[in-house]
Amino acid sequence: MSKHFVQTKTQAELAEIFAQDLVTGVGRPLKHESGDKHVTGEAVYIDDRLEFPNQLHVYALLSERAHANITRIDTAPCYDIPGVEIVITAQDVPGDLDIGPVFSGDPLLADGKVEYVGQPVLAVAADSLDTARKAAKAAIVEYEDLEAILDVEEALEKEHFVLDSHQHKRGDAGAALNAAPHRLQGKLHIGGQEHFYLETQISSVMPTEDGGMLVFTSSQNPTEVQKLVASVLGVPMHRVTIDMRRMGGGFGGKETQAAGPACLCAVVARLTGKPTKMRLPRVDDMMMTGKRHPFFARYDVGFDDDGRLQGINLDLAGNCGYSPDLSGSIVDRAMFHSDNAYFLNNAVVTGYRCKTNLASNTAYRGFGGPQGMVVIEEIMDAIARSLGKDPLDVRKANYYGQEERNETHYFQTVEHNILDEITAELEASADYAKRREAIKAFNRNSPVLKKGLALTPVKFGISFTATHLNQAGALVHVYNDGSIHLNHGGTEMGQGLNTKVAQVVAEVFQVDIGRVQITATNTDKVPNTSPTAASSGADLNGKAAQNAAQTIKDRLITFAAGHYRVTPEEVIFKNNHVRIRDQYLAFEELIELAYFNQISLSCAGFYRTPKIYYDRDKAAGRPFYYFAYGAACCEAIVDTLTGEYKMLHTDILHDVGDSLNPAVDIGQIEGGFVQGMGWLTTEELVWNDQGRLMTNGPASYKIPAVADMPLEFNTKLVESRKNPEDTVYHSKAVGEPPFMLGIAAWCAIKDAVASLGDYRIQPRIDAPATPERVLMGVQQILEQRAKVEGTVPELEPVK
Repeated sequence: MSKHFVQTKTQAELAEIFAQDLVTGVGRPLKHESGDKHVTGEAVYIDDRLEFPNQLHVYALLSERAHANITRIDTAPCYDIPGVEIVITAQDVPGDLDIGPVFSGDPLLADGKVEYVGQPVLAVAADSLDTARKAAKAAIVEYEDLEAILDVEEALEKEHFVLDSHQHKRGDAGAALNAAPHRLQGKLHIGGQEHFYLETQISSVMPTEDGGMLVFTSSQNPTEVQKLVASVLGVPMHRVTIDMRRMGGGFGGKETQAAGPACLCAVVARLTGKPTKMRLPRVDDMMMTGKRHPFFARYDVGFDDDGRLQGINLDLAGNCGYSPDLSGSIVDRAMFHSDNAYFLNNAVVTGYRCKTNLASNTAYRGFGGPQGMVVIEEIMDAIARSLGKDPLDVRKANYYGQEERNETHYFQTVEHNILDEITAELEASADYAKRREAIKAFNRNSPVLKKGLALTPVKFGISFTATHLNQAGALVHVYNDGSIHLNHGGTEMGQGLNTKVAQVVAEVFQVDIGRVQITATNTDKVPNTSPTAASSGADLNGKAAQNAAQTIKDRLITFAAGHYRVTPEEVIFKNNHVRIRDQYLAFEELIELAYFNQISLSCAGFYRTPKIYYDRDKAAGRPFYYFAYGAACCEAIVDTLTGEYKMLHTDILHDVGDSLNPAVDIGQIEGGFVQGMGWLTTEELVWNDQGRLMTNGPASYKIPAVADMPLEFNTKLVESRKNPEDTVYHSKAVGEPPFMLGIAAWCAIKDAVASLGDYRIQPRIDAPATPERVLMGVQQILEQRAKVEGTVPELEPVK
């Protein structure tokens, strides 16, 4: 027996232990498996790894033009800088130049033309990053300017698209609009968002024999990086191994964008035979990489006296940047979520993929869903103002219901809907009605400071909209001392995925989580991994790990039943022990016995999500396995003289099914809300008229800080609610859905401004609602009110 798990207990003592519950399995609020390392600084990220001898460092020279032909490149001056090893351009790539993840259009280095400010033109490898930077700046690049399209409305008007448009249709929207008692039209701009992961894009590559590469990369998508590194080198995928232990944040920004640095390093390593690393400085990272897609929306809605939608025509134009990247699926998801929690009835929803000369926009937490939801929440508010109703009443009147009101505009039935229950509970716990009246009284007596209140729901579909990605693999080894090795296809970016999957394996074997060692995501161990995205990390990889562990456990049960001549039902695992009829063994005793009897203690597990499909030609199907639900109630206060605001109070009630780890889930919900609030309030991306990103660092781009947190912040999980679908231990995904709870903060700000017009005028405040935009919304309300009343506005017009 292993010295690590020595047992000297009697059968009576073992029986007593067996009767107790496991304390580190699923459902327990365990801390993050790397939490101590994060706090002490011991967690190893790629830049912390020991450098190889003769390692080169890469720096890319970025385009200064938004759209231009390259007429001349002279790299000779680069070699005048001591320490330079090699300078590469597009012509030096040995394999395929294009690294587009789904569709072509993303050259690793610009090939004769640049299409955005920040596009890599050439790369220098030298003995240090500073040397490489100096050398790259010495290169001579000459351009011939071309017309650049920088505005999404211009791209939409000119039908300048990266991909074809797509449309959902249900019923007869035109007839319903014409027959509706009330009708509104409007437009809305929704800003993008910088990922601002703490660890910028980084890869480190070591050439191996047979022309292969070992790649350490900060990526949410190891298999994609493996495929593209192999492609640019012109070798099969089996020559390339990806190792990814942890990221310093991802949020979608490392789903496709991590491939560029990895591929540049691989090309340099191939051409020089030396290990190579590329770490992007913050400004370069923000200039080179895509953001959350900004959207431009147009809507035409008809509704009845209760505010219930009769018909809707909705245009969603995503600003995709210069190439497709993942824009097809992102705009699709914006369309899928343009209903949020509401039955659209007669609807036409059209998604446009607009091409602009900006960095190619990419995945970001929510993957287009938040942009679609913001539009319908703006519509709910606008309807409420036009009717003089409480916005929450209008929202509830439009909730998906039963029978004829439970089918989406893409013909998926909304099952297991608990939004009515969540809303009622949150209304009561947040004291919504009483606070609404108190806020109205406050606003009547406060000429400058105005308070606002909003309660908004979330219904978010879980699954990849690219159906084939809904699969995962895992590898579990049980060593003969009773310790367990776990590897799976998901990636850890701080969200606690490894902790949850380890809990799943511990639960299956009924052993303490301390026995389970999680190792780096590695394409040698688990192949053909899907990206860790779409909130599916625990759903997919947890199920795959459960499958692997259960297979081994079933082998052990069969072996023990035969060895001890009992029925399989008499072999029971619990709390680090196994009961075989009336005999008790420590877990490691059974493992050692199975090993000596030549029982396989290793298994590769697999899982594919059932039930989902989508017929694109019919624009109908079931693209989501299930929906996650939640709601947030926010109270804000606005200074109407400056446009500044503060979040006073936030209450959240969110559905995570039967939680795998409540502590991790609450952390994800709170973080998601704050990140969503930041997107819609302080995080403003600004480009100049040459297409240069001006908000390219922490000095000019404001992510939420501690001071931006609500003064009172309460988060609660929906209790005793298993996921009706067969997910891992009936849990629900929690990565993306809470992000949309931040919409309540945006709506609360607008509610405060709407009080200036007695809640009968919807302020035009695009997202993000910066103080400047809020102040313009204040002035708009005052000017409209003055027109009605025949008075002079109280404030000077905002320029």
